[in-house]
Amino acid sequence: MLKLKRILALALLASVSVSVLGQAAEPAGRLTTESIIKRALEAKLNGVKVDAVVKTPYLGLYEVRMDSEILYTDEKMNYIFSGNIIDSKNMQNLTERRLRELTAVKWENLPLDSAFKTVRGNGKRMLAVFSDPNCPYCKRFEKDLAKVDDITIYTFLYPILSQDSHDKSKAVWCSADKVKAWSDWMLNGIAPTAGRCDSPVEKNVELGRKYRINGTPTVIFVNGERVPGAIPAEQVEKLLAQAEKK
Repeated sequence: MLKLKRILALALLASVSVSVLGQAAEPAGRLTTESIIKRALEAKLNGVKVDAVVKTPYLGLYEVRMDSEILYTDEKMNYIFSGNIIDSKNMQNLTERRLRELTAVKWENLPLDSAFKTVRGNGKRMLAVFSDPNCPYCKRFEKDLAKVDDITIYTFLYPILSQDSHDKSKAVWCSADKVKAWSDWMLNGIAPTAGRCDSPVEKNVELGRKYRINGTPTVIFVNGERVPGAIPAEQVEKLLAQAEKK
């Protein structure tokens, strides 16, 4: 969700949006409505980046994408909407579906050689996870993930919490048995002790920033769907099945 300060800033648009739109349109010439809305919002929000503005097929609204968030506005920016749009015919959450589309990561674009691989059972099903060794939600997720069989897990060490996270990530990567070192720490609290070696940890951090992975764990399935948070084993199974269908 948007931070409170940003919501309050957006609320101010209601009183000035029409005049702002007119000012933006005058010198714009052939600018589209989408680009006018983008410029006006960025100007009003003191440089906060609007990634894209796209007209939706419903209610004459325009989708405003800011980082991993979606807002909606009308053509004249009289109103700003923050929340989900749901199709009443089938009760499908259109905003949630759109966010999944926008945040999808193509499986073939993942540098799997920068992750260590855990194989259980036949290893037929696959997923990738960006994880910080000091993240409590990651540890909870690992416990649930341990219940899932017939799977190959690519773990991208993604230390974003502290220097200690960097140190532990590198120690895991430099261990003779990466899978055991990771499991020992995440499930049993036994810290990795390996020395230094070349590791992809810094590259993983750059990769995560590229894909705007702002929290851990973040799970990516072979169909490109990205799911943040410590989801339970039952949901992992459901999403793996959906990924196989696609």
